[in-house]
Amino acid sequence: RPMSISIKTAEDIAGMRVACRLASEVLDAIAPHIQPGITTRRIDEIAAACMQEQGTISATIGYQPPGYPPYPASLCTSVNHVVCHGIPNDKPLKKGDIVNVDVTVITPEGWYGDNSRMYLIGECSIAAKRLSAITFEAMWHGILQVKPGAHLGDIGHTIQKFAEGQGFSVVREFCGHGIGKRFHEEPQVLHYGRPGTLEKLEPGMVFTIEPMINAGRRDIKEFGNDGWTIVTKDHSLSAQWEHTILVTPTGYEVMTLSAGSPALPDFVTATST
Repeated sequence: RPMSISIKTAEDIAGMRVACRLASEVLDAIAPHIQPGITTRRIDEIAAACMQEQGTISATIGYQPPGYPPYPASLCTSVNHVVCHGIPNDKPLKKGDIVNVDVTVITPEGWYGDNSRMYLIGECSIAAKRLSAITFEAMWHGILQVKPGAHLGDIGHTIQKFAEGQGFSVVREFCGHGIGKRFHEEPQVLHYGRPGTLEKLEPGMVFTIEPMINAGRRDIKEFGNDGWTIVTKDHSLSAQWEHTILVTPTGYEVMTLSAGSPALPDFVTATST
């Protein structure tokens, strides 16, 4: 394997399990509050209070990759045609909106846990519900590819084939990533591609699978001048789901699970294999 992909030890994995469970519990904590009329800023405040209670800190607040302004919030809230990195604001969510909330926490030991979920506000259109559901299933189809000896290209190919088969498109510019004591590590996990290509998976690798799926075309653009918000170019709806995954000796383990995690799709029998 390329030396840059870290293999986590048993001790590392124990630390990652804690970080990932706590990240999922933040999404549990905000869920009851996500109703018509709440602002994304309020969601951010509730999550920040939850992290404080946990003893974790947000990985996003002040996060500044090269060429970006420091990110100003404890999580990302991407509403409707926002693809990713939406910044919480004072606009109330309304019935029919869909929102992705993306949370990454850092434990006192320095481990990062990263996950996101879609939330549907009130009664949503059939199209919006279908996009969210298919994106969730696309993520899980990708997860089911994870086992030693498989390739990263198998994950991307499976997600792309499924999403495009449903009439949707896959965003290319953003991808999953290795994670551990740093927010973004090798490898990059593309949500499209060819089977049998890219890195071979080995036990102890940990990375996110986080497909962004558009109802319309896959083209995206920057929105406004905040340096972060990405939207669909054709203004179509976009959805995203994210889990952090461990490659086990026999398959996969979904690490970002907690009491409030959504039910598994019908075709998934286990959260670890």
